[in-house]
Amino acid sequence: MNTKTSGFNKKLLVTAVTSVILGASGFANAQSGDPIEEIVVTGIQGSLQRSMDIKRESQGVVDAISAEDIGKFPDTNLAESLQRITGVSIDRANGEGARVTVRGFGPDYNLVTLNGRQMPASSMEDTTASASRSFDFSNLASEGISGVEVYKTGRASITSGGIGAAINILTNRPLDNPGMKASIGLKGVMDQSTDKGDSITPEISGIYSNTFADDTFGVSLSASYQERESGSKSASTGAGWWSNPGTADRDWGGGTGAWGGIPHEGQVNRPGEGDIYSIPQQLKYDFNEVQRTRTNGQLALQYRPVDNITTTLDYTYSQQEFSQQFHDLSAWFAWNNGGTMTGEWTDGPVASPIMYAEEADHSDYAMGAGDYSRINENKSLGFNVEWAVNDRLTLEFDAHQSEAESRPDGKNGSHNVIGTTAAVRGKSTAWFTNKFPVLQIELEDGATAVNPEDIRISGSSFRNSYTLSEIDQYQLKGSLEFDNGSSVDFGVASTTVENTGRYTNVQRDTWGGVGEAGDFDTSFWRQSRLAGEFDLPGSSDPRAVNQTFLFNFEDVRKRAQELYGSQAGSTRPGDCGNWFCPSSDYINGTDRFTKEESESAFLQFNQSVELASRPVNIITGLRYESTEVTSRSATPTYDAVNWVADNEMYLQSSGVQEYVTGSGKYSHLLPSLDVDIEVVDDVILRGSISKTIARPGYGDIQSGASLNGQARVNGGQASRGDAGLLPFESTNYDLSAEWYYNDASYVSLGYFKKNVKNFIGTRVIQENFYGLRNPASGPRYNAAVAALGTTEAGAIREWIIAQGGPGVSGNDIIALPEDDLMEFDVTVRSNEKEASINGWEAAVQHVFGESGFGVIANYTLVDGDIGYDNQSLDEQFALLGLSDTANLVGFYDKDGLQVRVAYNWRDTFLSSTGHGTGNPNPVYVEAYGQVDINVSYDINDSLSVFAEGLNVTDEYTRSHARTKLQLMNMTQLGPRYNIGVRYTF
Repeated sequence: MNTKTSGFNKKLLVTAVTSVILGASGFANAQSGDPIEEIVVTGIQGSLQRSMDIKRESQGVVDAISAEDIGKFPDTNLAESLQRITGVSIDRANGEGARVTVRGFGPDYNLVTLNGRQMPASSMEDTTASASRSFDFSNLASEGISGVEVYKTGRASITSGGIGAAINILTNRPLDNPGMKASIGLKGVMDQSTDKGDSITPEISGIYSNTFADDTFGVSLSASYQERESGSKSASTGAGWWSNPGTADRDWGGGTGAWGGIPHEGQVNRPGEGDIYSIPQQLKYDFNEVQRTRTNGQLALQYRPVDNITTTLDYTYSQQEFSQQFHDLSAWFAWNNGGTMTGEWTDGPVASPIMYAEEADHSDYAMGAGDYSRINENKSLGFNVEWAVNDRLTLEFDAHQSEAESRPDGKNGSHNVIGTTAAVRGKSTAWFTNKFPVLQIELEDGATAVNPEDIRISGSSFRNSYTLSEIDQYQLKGSLEFDNGSSVDFGVASTTVENTGRYTNVQRDTWGGVGEAGDFDTSFWRQSRLAGEFDLPGSSDPRAVNQTFLFNFEDVRKRAQELYGSQAGSTRPGDCGNWFCPSSDYINGTDRFTKEESESAFLQFNQSVELASRPVNIITGLRYESTEVTSRSATPTYDAVNWVADNEMYLQSSGVQEYVTGSGKYSHLLPSLDVDIEVVDDVILRGSISKTIARPGYGDIQSGASLNGQARVNGGQASRGDAGLLPFESTNYDLSAEWYYNDASYVSLGYFKKNVKNFIGTRVIQENFYGLRNPASGPRYNAAVAALGTTEAGAIREWIIAQGGPGVSGNDIIALPEDDLMEFDVTVRSNEKEASINGWEAAVQHVFGESGFGVIANYTLVDGDIGYDNQSLDEQFALLGLSDTANLVGFYDKDGLQVRVAYNWRDTFLSSTGHGTGNPNPVYVEAYGQVDINVSYDINDSLSVFAEGLNVTDEYTRSHARTKLQLMNMTQLGPRYNIGVRYTF
């Protein structure tokens, strides 16, 4: 605690109180012109006390985090700070907090605001256009943040859009904290997950805040620059698992085989008729290196020309540059394309392979690589005028324009892969007996090793993804106080949100190999070993494949372009005129635009009464929202289907594109009621009821049908959105008890329930588009089956090519008018689901007197009435993200030494109800806990040094499908250490 004296006039009392709430520190209490003593509380205890005061003084259930001092937020990453709040959990990307889940509702169901203004959000997906509304907290550095507030209950005065929570990020305001204050920090980051990056990367940050002309004008400027190099190693089943009933049989010789069926012979404990089972599509090992550069800046200018008018102009900028390189080694399981299938199975009713193997000569020994870059950029410009008209009436006008953009940052697109293969794989066995899956590859007869001269280029994919979200928002708010101490808050707002989502893919589906062995000089391939690369449970199994080859992505891309650039294989060449670069012609992929225009008004009454001589605070409010939706999307049209590989087809574009437009409109009345009573001194009971809404994802309200450009022999896939979808609507109930028994110490227990309707369900219908025909059907196909006595796709295709004739061009088979119509499984969206979740939140924060020691512990238990039935093969709706969470933090803060040890845990949760195989399957992210440590020491009043450790116990993440044996992904992340110095002026 530092004590200093300064002079203020009476009007600045409001500013001093506000500075406490916003985490800027300090309080004042003096008559006009009298000198007062301002107490500035810094450090861990000061931050916790300010956060506790916000929780105590707020109406409804509100939690907060405050900066320990100017420019010193508790964590480097905002999401990692938020996860310490009761009921908040995070999703990580590259080992860093990115998006938040609140009370079981995922990132898309939470609204993020910056200084009360709705924030745009943009993101990228690897293989599709992003449709998410979730805000990525990794884009914002924490050094310029003064506090974060999490509103868990609805309130009429808060912008709608979050049914999990509304999260408000606060930046520094100079007039809230008068005088000159500045700090600068230097940090070195040592990320243990990288194998190739620098051993230490720099971070520099600084903040300057000052007021002038008798504190009537203020300026605050913060900036940060951060570099980080990281890596990850993972084992995964790639496209996931294909599930079937136990009756599914692979009797292809008799023509009755089921897709993904398994034979009766060669099976140990084969699944029974009443069971379901799943087989993997792929097993692979990935090795990633990531480079991230983050640049942030915030500027705030404030002017108070007279005591009762304050104007603020502020600008926030963030940019994150992201580059990634990867190599992988994999085996693709063909399921029904010849060879022998063997397996050993667990007992049902959900049977999982303990061992699964396929054997066929000349199979591909697949090795791939990618090298791509992306950039995320956020800009927010705001203007605010606050006018205290008189002692009772205050008016405020706020306007801002913000945008968030995610785009490719290089000539090779936002995501890419080039595959290579050597046709020497004989038998591939996947062992799932341990947490880590073991891939065993036996080469075909006569082969003792993979030789570089055997390697050929196979398939490739160059993808471009782009997202732009723009928000214009204008708000007029006011507050009027009455003689009896009650007040009314009111306001109107106009918000326009425009979102553009684009995606295109130049994909060459020649995964069986291109050209001849020897087309590439052996110097392109660098032999490597996998032994010792992983440090995960079960990864040292001696059966695991060990040999692989690495290559320089750009060198191989250029050579492949020279050799095969003019060959057929795609109807959508890239901007370079061939198949080895991305395309910026988004109209041939996904080109989606949505516009949401909302008008809102609210009225909120605030009243304090007494009940049995105890103070009761009552807030009743009503918010009205009206939204008009316009959606426009490009719909590429197709005129033919080309069968290019055993089970791979692509749709040939007709060269004609159509734009489809849709519209929708909805309005809501959103009431809210908050009541709290201090039943005895320092014990507060709260009750809240409210209605809140969250809007559908952008892909859900996309107009027109979107066709997947790749199809399979059994048909294609498509999806259709609806601009008329209604938002999710939640009725929220909250009860809590809080005991504030000492400075910075409290205990709380709360119950919540949310009844949500209008969840978006899906159903699958069969439909044909543009009269497209399926070349794996019709007279040619029937003739091949009659001649060969099999329905095996590869054999049928080879027979048709050998016969030649119309529609056969080299290794491609074009559909003919006499072929059967191709059926597409079309996923259609509609508002048809309701769900209810409930839970308990318990928290304790305790400071042990003057010892400097303290502890924070909280636990959230969440339960929902809609889960996933692992024994069903039907399309299902289930609530995603529901899981219990817990946090335990111990700290010491005394005599300039600060130590914090934090453990954050999240239980297993359902993250998806589908993956790449195309049939319904769940994805569960397994329970994960992480230990972080922070130590700092104040050498003097200005200079401090610190060290941080994140994931110091080197935890890993793991996900699975219907059972834990059905691994989806297991990723080794590694710990990260930071050392630094900070100087405060």
